This record gives sequence, C-alpha cells and structure tokens, in this order.
Amino acid sequence: MSGPFDAWDLRPSDAAQEKLAELRRFMAERVYPAEDRDGVLDGLRAEARARGLWNLGLTMTNLDYAFLAEETGRSPDLAPKAINGGPPDSVNMVMLDRLATTGQRRRWLEPLKDAAFSSAFAMTEPDVASSDASNIATEIARDGDAYVITGRKWFASGAADPRCQVLFVLGRTDADAPPHRRHSVLAVPIDTPGVEIVRTLPVLGRDHGDHAEIVFDGARVPAEELIGREGEGFAAGQVRLGAARVQHCMRLIGLAERGLALLTRRAEDRHAFGGPLAAQGLLRAQVAECRLAIDQARLLVLRTAKLIDTVGARDARTEISAIKVAVLRAALLTLDRAIQVHGALGVTDDVPLAGWWAHARGLHIADGPEEVHLEVVARSEFRRHREEARA
Repeated sequence: MSGPFDAWDLRPSDAAQEKLAELRRFMAERVYPAEDRDGVLDGLRAEARARGLWNLGLTMTNLDYAFLAEETGRSPDLAPKAINGGPPDSVNMVMLDRLATTGQRRRWLEPLKDAAFSSAFAMTEPDVASSDASNIATEIARDGDAYVITGRKWFASGAADPRCQVLFVLGRTDADAPPHRRHSVLAVPIDTPGVEIVRTLPVLGRDHGDHAEIVFDGARVPAEELIGREGEGFAAGQVRLGAARVQHCMRLIGLAERGLALLTRRAEDRHAFGGPLAAQGLLRAQVAECRLAIDQARLLVLRTAKLIDTVGARDARTEISAIKVAVLRAALLTLDRAIQVHGALGVTDDVPLAGWWAHARGLHIADGPEEVHLEVVARSEFRRHREEARA
C-alpha cells in the first residue's frame, strides 16, 4: 500500500454521472416499489435495458462503475441483477471478457451478457483451508482432447440457481508445478455427467438460495473449455476477484447507507424514557461513528478503483485487501447498530436488517477471510518501511 493519499480526482466522469442519475431514477421509480413483490426481475431487466443501464460493469472504468455499484447495493436482492451486474455473473463476465476464446465467448459470455442463463464460480473446498488457494485439491487431469475433474466444492455461489448452466471450476492441473502455477480454470456445463449438486447451503441459518456443494466424479469436459492457459488459474481468478471486491465493497457501502437510513428513521419515530431515541447522546454518537466509518471506507474503495484502472489489479492487491476489511467492518458496524435500535423488530423478517447483516457477515469469509487480507496489508507495510530505511 502506498503512503500519503495521492492527489487523484475521484469524481465520476460526466458520462458516469448521467448513468448514475438515470440509475437513481430507475431505483426510485421501479426497483424500490418492487422489493416486496415476486416475479418482477424480468420486467426490471427489460426496463434497465431500455434505460441504457445494462452490462455497465463491462463498459465502464472501475472508478465510474463503483458509484453505480454503490447505488444498486441499496436494494441488494433486486437492483444488481436488474442491471445484469449481480455476482457471480458480473465478475465471471469480466474474466471471460479478458480471457475467453472466440468459442467460449459465443457459448458463455454472450449468453451471460444477455442474461439468457446464469453461472457460478467453484473454488472453495470443504476439506482444505481454501483461504490459502494453493491448497485447492480438486484434480483436473488431461486425458486426450478432454479434462477429467475429480473433487468436491462448496459455497459455489450461483450453482444452486435453477438458471445456472455453467460452472467455472478452479482445480489442480499440475501438482509438481510451483504453488501458483498448479491450478487452472475450466468452464464446466452444469449438466455434465459426473457433476452432482449435493445440497444448497444457507448462510447463518438463512437461505440465500444459490450457494451449493458440488461433487465432481470423473466429470469429462472438452479441453477447449480451458479458460486462459493451463497453470494460470490464479491469474484468471485475480482478474475476476479484483473487480469482484471493488463491486462487493461498493454494494456493501450502499447497503450500509440504507441501514443507516433505517436506523435514524427508527430512532426518530421510537420514544422511550421521555423522548425519542434520537435525542439520546449515546445513540447520536453511534450514528456519527457509522457515518465516519462509511465515508472513510467509500474513499478507500474509490481510491482503490482508480488505482486498478491506473496500474491493474495485480499492483493494487494490497489496496484490494484493505477495502475488503474496511468496508465489511463499516457495514457490519452500521447494520448491527440498526438492528439494535429496532429492538426485537430488528431480528425478525418484518424488516430486512437481519438478512442484510447475515449477508455482510458471510462476506467476512467469502473472497478470503479478514485475517488473510490483514496479513497482505501488514506485509506490504513492513516492506515499504524496509525500503525507505535502505534508501
């Protein structure tokens, strides 16, 4: 991580500001009124296309798209998917856009861009510490003009969605190679013989609907489904994870903003001990702490997005780790206090806070646990000071 804050312009471009204004109108007119209704996604997608709000994650800079991702995070179950910017499809498309062959673009990228079906990314495994990705043990063995996959994955987000048609599987292709050259990514049609969805996996006892445990028992896939080159699975993963973490973080900032709005509204409407909760000094201090945490996290993410646009995700990996920690802490702080202010109501499904909190808490582990990201930041800091001392 670099030292003093660089004097960068972190404002969205004029074109992005126009898209952001249109997105806010779309959210107000169509998305928020539809949050309590079923079967609305197709209609919202048609409207998003008509408004020019479709697949923006593929066409905008990371900095510009960050502002739109934050806005969609205010309605996390509808808005990201409505503009075809929801995980994991949004970042799987980024990976394919960068690495796919002509055939893979036709088979997978173009249908995903059209929302004809959905996808999943299968990396995490139940039997190894997947926080160290070099541990990934699922085998991808070359056999003539095909690869044969054997192993078990879980928490493959998107795999349990009935619309999912392809799994992007990270597995080991060469056990004797250096640790970060052992693995590759393969596109695996979900109906391939030998692919079994064992179960769906709720998060913190709440059914998020699309996480799955998957067994690969000799699943055979044509060699042409290799994404990028053999042994470059980590590089492919970093292409999608750099974009994924910025988008996750900005959506979480939007979610935290929505949670803070619910907190303040409840505090003003609820009376106890002779006055509104909003009049109590302790609660007012907590609201201020939430505001500080959210704004600090947002600035760090915008700076990181700008850095990725400037030097690439590889050279921004320390900042990418930093935002994963800072944003999750800000979001959980805010959502937890919002639940507390709502009292018993806050832990029911009469308000969305408990589900939002469970989602944010799960992300403390997804895409690498907090401890791993703190180690990345610390390692960079020690290296920077050693270099300054030598200079």
